[in-house]
Amino acid sequence: MTTRTSTGTRITTTDAGERGGTNTARALWTGGWRCEVEAGGFSLVVDEPAEVGGTGSGPMPTDLLLASLASCFALALAWAARQRGFELPDLEVSATGTYQGTKFSSLLLTVESSLPGVELTALFEPASRACYVSNTFAHMPTVKVELA
Repeated sequence: MTTRTSTGTRITTTDAGERGGTNTARALWTGGWRCEVEAGGFSLVVDEPAEVGGTGSGPMPTDLLLASLASCFALALAWAARQRGFELPDLEVSATGTYQGTKFSSLLLTVESSLPGVELTALFEPASRACYVSNTFAHMPTVKVELA
C-alpha cells in the first residue's frame, strides 16, 4: 500500500507493517525565529520564546522533537498492549531532553499508567522495536543538506 500527502510524502507499507519510502515536512521561514510548517497534511507554527527573540506563537523545534519521541513511544506501547489483548486507557509518556550546548546530551522517557509496573515494563522492549522515533535516535542517520 502506498500513501501520498500534500508535502510529497510517499510511504509504502509491507504486510508486516514496516514502512518504506520517504516522509517530508516543509518549513517556510516567516521572519525572526518563526516558521510555518506543513507535515502530514497538517499546518503548525514553530517559534522561539519571546525571551530569546521569538514571538512565542508556537512550540520550539526541540519541543516538537520531544513531542515526537513521547507520542511515538506512547503509540508503540499502546500497540504492544493491544497485541497482548489489553488497553492502556490512562497511559502517559513524557520525554525530557537535557540540553548541552546546541544539542540534547540525553533523552529520558517516563511512562505512567495504572497497569502494574512489571506488566508495563514488559511492554518497553516490543514498543522500542516498533517506535520509529526512538529507533531513529538509537541508529542516527546521516543528515545531508542540499539545494532544491
